[in-house]
Amino acid sequence: MSGLLRSSIESLPLVYRGKVRDSYAVGDDQLLIVTTDRLSAFDVVMSQPIPDKGRVLNALSNFWFTKLAHVTPNHLTGVAPESVVASDELSQVRGRSVIAMKLKPLPVEAVVRGYLIGSGWKDYQRSGSVCGIELPPGLQMASKLPEPIFTPANKAELGTHDENISFERMQEIVGAELAFRVRSISLALYAAASQYAATRGIIIADTKFEFGLDATGDLRLMDEVLTADSSRFWPAEQYAEGSSPPSFDKQFVRDWLETQDWDKTPPPPDLPPAVVLKTADKYRDALLRLTGKTVEA
Repeated sequence: MSGLLRSSIESLPLVYRGKVRDSYAVGDDQLLIVTTDRLSAFDVVMSQPIPDKGRVLNALSNFWFTKLAHVTPNHLTGVAPESVVASDELSQVRGRSVIAMKLKPLPVEAVVRGYLIGSGWKDYQRSGSVCGIELPPGLQMASKLPEPIFTPANKAELGTHDENISFERMQEIVGAELAFRVRSISLALYAAASQYAATRGIIIADTKFEFGLDATGDLRLMDEVLTADSSRFWPAEQYAEGSSPPSFDKQFVRDWLETQDWDKTPPPPDLPPAVVLKTADKYRDALLRLTGKTVEA
């Protein structure tokens, strides 16, 4: 059960280590983004890598960046990651990295919800609305919403939870014009992706997008897009209103962690091999269903 828990590219300066991705500077205007096999749950990074997870996420993101390029431009440069690292570092980047434009990230996440689940379901039970957006009465857990809704969130510091905010608050943070553009583009991305995923037997219940501004001030889609980490994918054949369908993500890990005597602060408990392997299979299954492809050998 090998995997890359932490990259160590010494030929380039390290810029940032996130929960899953490590970023290195390539000159002044580009980044090498390495998607590791780290997995975070409850905002804590697990001690064991999930085999192939990084390569699955990288392949899924690249698939969607290409498929949705007609909706909005993205951060990809097309430069081969293998061309910017030392020869003894090739194994760390192959199949799990991209060279991206260095953008100025917007300090908000663009969340689109098409179904009533997770924090949205809890919000609805309490108030009849989700993030201030009023919804019809009588909806159930996992109900399809009358139309997808845009519910932005404030980006959190590493190790803390994102905070749902109103669209009005988003306008205050990034400006009204940019807020309306991000909302319009996010809903268009979700609509196009959901329509395609439905043909592959997958429901995209919700997802989050991240955007940044390039050197000329143009808005670009960045980070990851429509992966099992940033989205809730459900198998259409197992969908039933009123219950939470199984998902192609780390929910299997979360469910196991909930059975442990753990206060959800570091260090986390070690994941059993069976949990690691089952989780890896779920990620691989999402890639196969959506793209018809498997990760590179």
